[in-house]
Amino acid sequence: MGRVEGKTALVTGASRGIGRAIAIELAREGAKVAINYSSSDSKAKEVAEEIKELGGTAILYKADIGNSKEVRAMVEAVAKEFTHLDILVNNAGITRDTLLPRMTDEQWTQVIQTNLNGCFYCTSAVIPIMTAQSYGRIVNISSVNGQVPAMGQANYSASKGGVIAFTRTAALELVNSGITVNVVAPGYTETDMVGTVPPAVQTIIKGKIPIGRFGRPEEIAKAVLFLVADGDFITGQQINVNGGAFM
Repeated sequence: MGRVEGKTALVTGASRGIGRAIAIELAREGAKVAINYSSSDSKAKEVAEEIKELGGTAILYKADIGNSKEVRAMVEAVAKEFTHLDILVNNAGITRDTLLPRMTDEQWTQVIQTNLNGCFYCTSAVIPIMTAQSYGRIVNISSVNGQVPAMGQANYSASKGGVIAFTRTAALELVNSGITVNVVAPGYTETDMVGTVPPAVQTIIKGKIPIGRFGRPEEIAKAVLFLVADGDFITGQQINVNGGAFM
């Protein structure tokens, strides 16, 4: 029997990278999983097929996490399909990197809208459902760059630092409803986002990581699984999965 057998989960930004790994890990451990994505239909379908090959259940839902109406419609539809919703993983995120003197209002707003506002929209939408069932596990995905300075990422760092602060307050407010809220802060991880970094820069970054390599999406997923499966007495906390890059 899987560690989250009988549970249902919604994972945002689950068509690739860390979100994909989380969706597959939860499904492998018995959860029915709703895969949210915003653009890549083919990638999302691949994740759903992989889950089905594992003998799991997956549904697809296309929605822009930065759009509150789309988010609330998605949560309502997923809860109706599954009849309950136990786990929310707020993973969806974007970057629009540039130095502050060149950063436009649009670049700032786009990142905050998806990464931070989207986290609020999803959490807000699941609260009534989880409160009614007196049970919920919410995990927000932040970043090491929400904890330390990152050149060219004022918008991204602000959004991910905001996610950490939001998590703590949400945990405090929701604890009496049977809902835990925690955050996982990955370091540099082998994803498409990091893959766009020039090789020479990647080498420099790896040199600053005590373990000496980038993380793997599956390693982030293991931390999420721990929180939702075994973290009944853990709330308002952050787990740093970064190879020692931030201690």
